[in-house]
Parts: sequence; C-alpha cells; structure tokens
Amino acid sequence: MGWVGRCIAIVGAALTVSACQTPGSVNPAANVLGVTTEQHIGAIPASTPMPPGIEHGPTPPGFVSFCMRFSSQCEAPDKEPQTVSLTFVTWSLLGSVNGRINAAIWPEDDERHYGRGEFWTIPTDGYGDCEDYALTKRKALVEAGLPERALRIGIVVTPRDARHAVLTVATDKGDYVLDSLSDDIVPWTQTGYRWLERQDATNVMQWVALDAVPTQLATAAH
Repeated sequence: MGWVGRCIAIVGAALTVSACQTPGSVNPAANVLGVTTEQHIGAIPASTPMPPGIEHGPTPPGFVSFCMRFSSQCEAPDKEPQTVSLTFVTWSLLGSVNGRINAAIWPEDDERHYGRGEFWTIPTDGYGDCEDYALTKRKALVEAGLPERALRIGIVVTPRDARHAVLTVATDKGDYVLDSLSDDIVPWTQTGYRWLERQDATNVMQWVALDAVPTQLATAAH
C-alpha cells in the first residue's frame, strides 16, 4: 500500500486545524519585505533546534488531501538535507518570501471560502487561511532552492487558544518561524505558541507530536 492509501486509512482519526488565528491580535507587519529595522542592522537572532518529537502522530487530513492534489509538493528526495545553511542571503530570502506572501493573500477561513471545514491548498485567487500561507511560502522557498525537508509545517495553539499553522525552517543555527500573523522571522522559542505537531524531517508525509515535550520556552516578543 502506498503513502496515499496509508494516509487515507487514518484520515478519520487525524488531527485537524479547525480554525486559524487571524491578524489583529499581533503586531502589524513591519514592512513589505518582512525584515524589521532591527534585523537590517543587527545580527540574526539566535535560535535552537526544535525537538524531534516523541512519536508519529496521524497526518492531518487536510495535508493528505493537499498531497493527493499537489503530489509534486510532497516528494522530497530521500537524501535531501534536513537543514539549510543560514547566511544573511538566506535570512533575506526568508524575510522577503514571508512578507510577500503575507501581503499577497487575504485571510479567509475554509468554510467561507470553499464551503468546507478543512481545505489545504496553494491559493490562486488571493484568499486563504493559515495553512495556505504556510504551503505557499514553502513552495516559494523550494523554488528558490531551499530543501523541502528543511521547510516543515507546524501546528500550534496561540495565546488566544486558537489552532494555527506556521512554516518552520530548520537551519544549522536553529529553527525559525514564518507566520501569517507577522512579517518578522523569529526563533521558534519566541512565538509564545504551544507547539502540537509538525512534519517529520525524515518523511514529509509523517508528522510528529510535540505537545508532550516542553516546547513553550519563551514568551512572544509581539
């Protein structure tokens, strides 16, 4: 049985992102490039690697459906690097893509947009929810040459108790977060989020649970 069959078999039990945090409760975008003044004049903020997770959890059904429709977005080469070298060029790329996609997509939940509760996609009409922002950023960064295995979607709970999806970037200097709620690129420990799960680096179709490990190590800078 291929990965599609295995994933379909667990869809009923999979965790979904029933709602996304919407803009308005965080700092407004710093600028259209997603790079703050502090980031321009200062060093890249220090980070640490995210924990690997304690077990494989069910793949979110929205991601399974996405991969069935966009299979090329879910086929990372086996020997592809699991981290990216973080240089100022890479940092600038992350900020540019984060800000550009945040500006290009207007937030709209799936129920209103598609008439269904969960539909992960790469929008073509300028509207999308948090998973759509993350998937679109991941696609843009892969096209720019970054390894897909280093670009992993994570599911979190925000300080307002809303489920939310972000894109994490695993680098040789720690993990960072690209978020639809802010144009700032921040270390994963500085989001203020409670981390639930994210994609496994070894298999893009597998997800690891994070909610039982002490991942909420810092308060949001927002």
